[in-house]
Amino acid sequence: MRWYDLDDLEQRDARLIERLVAVTDRVLKPWFRAEVRGLERIPEGAALYVGNHNAGLMTPDTFLFGAAVYHARGLGDVPYGLGHEVAIGLPGINQVIVPLGAVRASHENAHRLFQAGRKVLVYPGGDFDAMRPYRHRDRIVFGGRRGYLKLALREAVPIVPVVAAGAHATFRILDDGRWLARLLRADRLLRIKVWPITLCLPWGLLVGPGLFYLPWPTRILIEALEPIRFERTGPEAAADEAYVRACADRVEGTMQAALTRLARAREALKHK
Repeated sequence: MRWYDLDDLEQRDARLIERLVAVTDRVLKPWFRAEVRGLERIPEGAALYVGNHNAGLMTPDTFLFGAAVYHARGLGDVPYGLGHEVAIGLPGINQVIVPLGAVRASHENAHRLFQAGRKVLVYPGGDFDAMRPYRHRDRIVFGGRRGYLKLALREAVPIVPVVAAGAHATFRILDDGRWLARLLRADRLLRIKVWPITLCLPWGLLVGPGLFYLPWPTRILIEALEPIRFERTGPEAAADEAYVRACADRVEGTMQAALTRLARAREALKHK
């Protein structure tokens, strides 16, 4: 089994991406009745896609968005993903996700990608967002994490919010299990701060961040919002905590408004 270097940016496999796009078109898009909007808003050149994280480790909205971008904009705008080193280093996951463009989440890797004019995708909420309880499915949960904002300011790149509604209804997280993660010391050993308790197919009741499950065929709506640019950029702006907080509030507020709107649109589609 080949192991891919998590920091090598030259491992992307265009043919594998093309095959995955075809599978997404044939399987995921009809299964989720997916619709991706706003791709015309994506700017040219380097940019930071900022998304809300859904559906645990399966994250079907990521593949749906990537396939839509591939069709509309070409491979150049399909993002590289900054991933948790534990997740993208797992056997089987490493051999698939890294050739698709996943790299270890670090400012150095992001800098190299931006210098090359690439798009980068981050999910600031990480495990908090991906494993949030079902009752919070229509909330942006970044948990106070603002590293993404400092990155955008330091690198002077626009943020393109990418908001997905419906993807977190593919299963039912009853509790995110933060208390259980602390009890099991998963926060220290695996750098995972949640240990969710989930109802999903075919496992029934699942305790822990399971890799695979059969997702419920919920409708998924995804929208790329207008790029957000900031008046001040550079290292000094990124070091100004008050400014960073204000910029993060702007981004997260914009994303929450979009998620609320898309959630309402999903409900309206149920009655058609």
